Amino acid sequence: MNIGIDMMGGDFAPQEAVKGILLHLQSNHSPVQLFCIGDESVVKPLFEEYQVSSPFLHFIHAPDTIGYHEHPTKAFKEKTQSSIVIGYHMLAAGKLDAFISAGNTGAMLVGAMFVIKAIEGVLRPTVSAIIPKINGGDGILVDAGLNADCKPEHLNQFAILGSLYAKYIYNIENPSVGLINIGEEEGKGNILAQATYPLLKENQAINFIGNIEGRDFFSDKADVMVCDGFVGNIILKMAETFYDIAKIKDFHEDVYLNRFHYENYGGSPVIGVAKPVVLGHGISTAKAFKNMISLAAKMVETDFCGKIKERLTVNPASTSA
Repeated sequence: MNIGIDMMGGDFAPQEAVKGILLHLQSNHSPVQLFCIGDESVVKPLFEEYQVSSPFLHFIHAPDTIGYHEHPTKAFKEKTQSSIVIGYHMLAAGKLDAFISAGNTGAMLVGAMFVIKAIEGVLRPTVSAIIPKINGGDGILVDAGLNADCKPEHLNQFAILGSLYAKYIYNIENPSVGLINIGEEEGKGNILAQATYPLLKENQAINFIGNIEGRDFFSDKADVMVCDGFVGNIILKMAETFYDIAKIKDFHEDVYLNRFHYENYGGSPVIGVAKPVVLGHGISTAKAFKNMISLAAKMVETDFCGKIKERLTVNPASTSA
């Protein structure tokens, strides 16, 4: 298994990426080949400083970097020697099985959509996020911010993609699906919610349980919570703020609130593209990089992208209105 890591992406890169790889090597004995893509003059001295060495490590020189404030499409086209572009071309060529980065999110999405491309039958790839449940489990939120404006058929498919992710990555059998709305009753909500409800209700590929409200996010009511990316990103950012509040208020005791820290989940997968791509938070630390590697590895091990392709091939009627 070959996983590529953008060593130059993130506010604290490449130092935290190097430390994250060290954590991975110390805690994981699976034969994952890690391809470290970045400026060797900067990256290699850090590996020496932190005494990180392994036969599973490989260096790919990338002299350029796409910055956070650069236009994603323009930078992707012009900076062909950047770590993100080289990583994507290696993924497309089959030299990598997965690619992770905490760098420019827009450039990562450009690469996912135009170099790797969506799986046939996927209307729009989506990004998921994890919402910790009070009972110790995890909820899957889709979309978490990739698609701000959606049609009912998009949400219908997000439910399928989110269910597959819950099943194969989080081992939740027959995950329940709820449509995020302003009331539980059928017929509630805006035009999008009202039009989406009957599609989900008729979709035999999912276990739809109806509408869920904001008070249901952290309960065990639904394993997969579906909404457009505008609503989903607000929910995600609010959830992440819980951890910040806990730190400010000095809540030492609360293990549950600590689960809201982004680094525990590493990153967010782009669900629906042909190969595993994981987006990391811009402020990713060593633990986040370690967990991004673990998530990418599990996506490869379970052939998650293949499972999506198989589902859409077997049951194409469930993928659109």
